[in-house]
Amino acid sequence: MQSSATVLVYSDNANTREQVRLATGRRPAADVPPVEYIECATLPAVLEQLDKGGIDVCVLDGEATPAGGMGVCRQIKDEIFRCPPVLLLIGRPQDAWLATWSRADAAVTLPVDPVEFADALAALLRGRLAVEA
Repeated sequence: MQSSATVLVYSDNANTREQVRLATGRRPAADVPPVEYIECATLPAVLEQLDKGGIDVCVLDGEATPAGGMGVCRQIKDEIFRCPPVLLLIGRPQDAWLATWSRADAAVTLPVDPVEFADALAALLRGRLAVEA
């Protein structure tokens, strides 16, 4: 198992980024490595971090402005070679079809429910780490 996993969190709202960090803590599940967060508030910052590499999972806020997480997800799935899995934060359960359109690997609703979020993040990390092994 690698020593840590890197999770990129994109939201223009600092409170949403904090919800994500607090919901997960240092480790979303016992069988995945501890998590280190990279926070981004703008699309250019997200693209810069993804170009650097080393991101294991992206968490994107579908309610972010001006670049919403759904559009960002679709863009990075098209443009980033071996794009990391994406966990999309959606405003309401009815938006799940938009998450599918955006090619997100998983989606959870806002506000962040710690158990639901940690389970979804851990599942994506397990998949990502299995591919890299």
